[in-house]
Amino acid sequence: MARPRQTIVSLEDTPYYHCCSRVVRKAFLCGIDNSTGENFEHRREWVDSRILELATIFAIDICAYAVMSNHLHE
Repeated sequence: MARPRQTIVSLEDTPYYHCCSRVVRKAFLCGIDNSTGENFEHRREWVDSRILELATIFAIDICAYAVMSNHLHE
């Protein structure tokens, strides 16, 4: 059952949260895949814009984020 964020997140206890998302099966999120030689660098801009868009939709502030070849941190 879904719960409202106010019952899950306590800004008084923890004002900052670290989120990490990885790809599966050694897939490449962005950069050059050494095994196939394919360049997926164009995806980095997609991920950047999506992170910023979702931050406005969900009314959160992002202090920093990093998009790497096989995962991202927020």
